[in-house]
Amino acid sequence: MTAPEAESLRARPAPRRRSQWRGQAPVVAVVALGGALGACGRYALTLAWPTPPGTFPWATFWTNVAGCAVIGVFMVLITEVWTAHRLVRPFFGTGVLGGFTTFSTYAVDIRRLVDAGRPALGPAYLAATLCAALGAVWLASAAARLVLVRSHR
Repeated sequence: MTAPEAESLRARPAPRRRSQWRGQAPVVAVVALGGALGACGRYALTLAWPTPPGTFPWATFWTNVAGCAVIGVFMVLITEVWTAHRLVRPFFGTGVLGGFTTFSTYAVDIRRLVDAGRPALGPAYLAATLCAALGAVWLASAAARLVLVRSHR
């Protein structure tokens, strides 16, 4: 083996992590900012429409359904209608809507319903939220595609 061949087999130093962080820092920042805004919006809704113990958690239900509908429209907008800046999707999709919708409160609400002596309402809420959220994202994206994509062409 020649010296140049041996040199080519030597381990190369790992690329600098600092440059990777610099590239991701704006993404992390906009996700954090968007998440804070979305979570504040969700919290405001739960204060405006509190859920008494043992009752259907309408505020969380409609928050999740509305968030899914908005993500359906948003994804059509940024993938089929216009080219978004690279930070729009992490800010709004992951940040704002990720903070606004809530899987953790949804899970806690199911547990609270069961613990409050409403064992049938917990699974009903689970199924209703899942069906309504999936239906909302599908219907909203289909409607957005029909209206926005057609008018954009």
